[in-house]
Amino acid sequence: MTAMEAPDFWWRRERSTMAKLLSPLGALIGAATLARMRRPGTEVGLPVICVGNPTVGGAGKTPTVIEIARRLTMRGLKPAVLSRGYGGRLKGPIRVDPLLHSADDVGDEPLLHARAVPTFVARDRQAGAQAAAQAGADVLIMDDGFQSPGLAKALSILVVDAGVGVGNGLCLPAGPLRAPLAPQLEQAQALLVIGEGAPGERVARDGYAAGTVVLRGRLAPEAQAVARLFGKRVLAYAGIGRPAKFFETLRALGVLPAMTRAFPDHHVYTAAEVEELRALAEENDLLLVTTEKDAMRLAGSEIGQHLLDVSDVLPVRMALEPQSAKALERMLAGLGG
Repeated sequence: MTAMEAPDFWWRRERSTMAKLLSPLGALIGAATLARMRRPGTEVGLPVICVGNPTVGGAGKTPTVIEIARRLTMRGLKPAVLSRGYGGRLKGPIRVDPLLHSADDVGDEPLLHARAVPTFVARDRQAGAQAAAQAGADVLIMDDGFQSPGLAKALSILVVDAGVGVGNGLCLPAGPLRAPLAPQLEQAQALLVIGEGAPGERVARDGYAAGTVVLRGRLAPEAQAVARLFGKRVLAYAGIGRPAKFFETLRALGVLPAMTRAFPDHHVYTAAEVEELRALAEENDLLLVTTEKDAMRLAGSEIGQHLLDVSDVLPVRMALEPQSAKALERMLAGLGG
């Protein structure tokens, strides 16, 4: 299962002719999504923290979820992650076991979550919440689902990539927004802006205007991986929400991407792509390097494992600014932990 690549015009602040032509349809879809969001969710007997995006595509939800789980655990709570398992074949509810399940089974993000915190995949979120509660969880972290009314949320955090923000500010299919931005911000308790960039600052200003707590953070790569790669010439490849962000991170760390290959989010690598990447690296005397999410998908097949065996992986974690960390702790304390 391969995700479609987002069109470039979505991410340009100046609205293209195509964006303008599609904007009436986008307004209708955005209004329908907003109406659905305003329906009351079902209480499941546990506080639910939702980590979502105002737009489609990745922005840093996975490391954000893991960081929240870490902070809840330090408070003596027993968090569990609830995911729909995008890209996986299992409908659940099922607890993810990284030793038994592959990305084909449960999706790449749940596999990453499950290495740090109990994680449940369920197409039916209420059934997933019940399974997590029966397993001993006392707080749920929902990966995505902000626009879904399925579960009542105690705390909602919207995550934005500062490098692209909300693009042209239009709703699908004219732009990347799932619903109009201002009402989404009003329904969220916090907005986490990850990284730096003018697009992110514009969204932050909208967050302040909506009365939403604005948090700031960055993706911090693992020091040992950085030491291995520093100064090396690499062929960097990624099938994530914004591969360019991964390539920019490498450059900022002193790693030299002599060649890059970008694939759509949740991309499943074919045998031809694996062979091409391996051959390019060998011909140009480059090290292969990719993301943890890509590694989860590659490990699920014999073909992918062949590529993973000759690739370095750059793990990242969420690093909140000190004032943002304090603000998040206050929010988590308000949940009763």
